[in-house]
Amino acid sequence: MRYLVVLVSFLFFQTLPAQTNIAHGQAEVQKRKKKRFKLPDIDLSHWKVTIPGGSGKGGALSVSPPTIKDYATNALLKPYMFNDSVSGALVFFAIPTDATTANTKYSRSELREQMAPGNDKVNWTFKQGGELKLKMQMGDISRDANGKYHKVIIAQIHGRLTEDQKALIGAKDNNAPPVLKIYWQDGKIRVKTKELVFTEIDAVGILHEEAWEDDKGRNFKDAVNFRKFTIEVKVSEGKMVVSLNNNEFFVYDSVHIERWGIFENYFKVGNYFQTRDKGAFASVKVYDIEVKH
Repeated sequence: MRYLVVLVSFLFFQTLPAQTNIAHGQAEVQKRKKKRFKLPDIDLSHWKVTIPGGSGKGGALSVSPPTIKDYATNALLKPYMFNDSVSGALVFFAIPTDATTANTKYSRSELREQMAPGNDKVNWTFKQGGELKLKMQMGDISRDANGKYHKVIIAQIHGRLTEDQKALIGAKDNNAPPVLKIYWQDGKIRVKTKELVFTEIDAVGILHEEAWEDDKGRNFKDAVNFRKFTIEVKVSEGKMVVSLNNNEFFVYDSVHIERWGIFENYFKVGNYFQTRDKGAFASVKVYDIEVKH
């Protein structure tokens, strides 16, 4: 009997480490599974989104705060704005549809800054200043008939007429040109800004969209291709600085930027898809958005 007790005790203590190892192993597996799922941590309380859903020119659908915060379960938004739980990105997906905003032929899945949530009428000037920092990555994107990737505007500073300015020139809406457009184009980041057609134009004429034209545009030297990258935009009175990966910097401080100070502005981020090609598609991954004023 004494030998039986010893044998049972021996077997028990031999089995215990194995059971402990199994439990430890299961815990490690669960831990690894948790690590595989990442959700973006982006504050959307000051952004509305416009998507390719809807119908007709000017009929693109928009969703403002607080509703936008439920994008992951919103049936309207899910096809165009969703989480990539592997990379931890917020993805903006776009295809050409007949649902566009009033002043364009292109579709978008794009955020629009709202300083006052739900209100497009509160914006900022260059004198007040603004900073935008983005961590992004190009996702899947189609090619054109020549085999070149389609291009996407991934960030903007868009101008806006005040109610007084709108009335002064008899404009049909508050739309003013975008003073900054940042593209993903053929794996590179391309920057375009606005210039006056005639720098001596008066304070009323300058409010008309026809007073402005695109500059020639510039590419940052480093190709980002499909890797993550960081864009920073800093504006102040008479000056705008755009940088890529805190390594290359474009500085704009000409008379054109100085005179742009007459407009209100807001930031835009996401996927403004620059093609109407049938079957085209693009996805833009956003990991972080920081805004300061």
